[in-house]
Amino acid sequence: MTIPGVGPSKAAAIVQYRTDHGDFKSPESLMEVSGIGQKTFEKLESQITVN
Repeated sequence: MTIPGVGPSKAAAIVQYRTDHGDFKSPESLMEVSGIGQKTFEKLESQITVN
């Protein structure tokens, strides 16, 4: 929720996705999370890092 545009429901969906599927392999894999499409990803992309 520290990223602007990610509220409690999107944050919960991201955490649930990671619990179910493991770490994200690339920033683009965030679009596999329910509720995060191309437009949302484009808004968040500059703030996302994958280690």
